[in-house]
Amino acid sequence: MGDYDNAITVDVPTDRLFAYLADVKNLPSYMPRLTAARPHDGDRVTVTAHIDPPDAPEQDVTSEAWIRVLEQGKSLEWGAPGPHDYHGRLHVDAGDTAGTSRLTVDLHTERVEGGQVDDGLQETLRGIKHAVESAEH
Repeated sequence: MGDYDNAITVDVPTDRLFAYLADVKNLPSYMPRLTAARPHDGDRVTVTAHIDPPDAPEQDVTSEAWIRVLEQGKSLEWGAPGPHDYHGRLHVDAGDTAGTSRLTVDLHTERVEGGQVDDGLQETLRGIKHAVESAEH
């Protein structure tokens, strides 16, 4: 079992960062390997990812997930069904300087590949930072 967390400063105001994250259609712009995200039926999302597993051929996989946007508190909660009890939370706070935000992610999974999960969190946070800051210019 693993609980992971990480944070990053993003050079955009909190309202703008939260609005970007709350739009589920933006997921592929910052999630590694994700190629499509289609919201439907309330908080349900169908996602497609391109994967290259070590023991199988490169392929596209589609699965279901859920994402809840919590306007009050500027948070998003998400999860995916399956054997790994994968779920987490993104939270947007004001940054240390005007016009910046602090983005924190907490993740729980039954998978125990700690280094790989930490690397994935960092890659996702850097992807969000790059995507949102680039959209600003």
